[in-house]
Amino acid sequence: MKPLIIFTSYPNRSSAQKIAKILVKNRLAACVQILGPIESHYWWKTRQEKSKEYLVLIKSTKKKYLEIEKTITDLHPYEIPEIIAVPVSLGFSKYLNWMSDSIS
Repeated sequence: MKPLIIFTSYPNRSSAQKIAKILVKNRLAACVQILGPIESHYWWKTRQEKSKEYLVLIKSTKKKYLEIEKTITDLHPYEIPEIIAVPVSLGFSKYLNWMSDSIS
């Protein structure tokens, strides 16, 4: 198993909760955490923007990444959603085993 943490963000808590429920229900993620609100600063088209968002952390595996990406892009309200995956190089073995068992 190659564990990943996938980051995405949503404009409101309800849309973040919706994707969390779908990913866990479909066994694409072992765990999804919603943090926020957070304040994001970024360039969009020709303007510098600031907005309130909810950061979503998805615990999953490399094997599930493409299906997670498709699920997010199909349902996300943003034109270009943030979807960034970071490999987990080390972790508590019992937790990593639980993750693997939860989504197999």
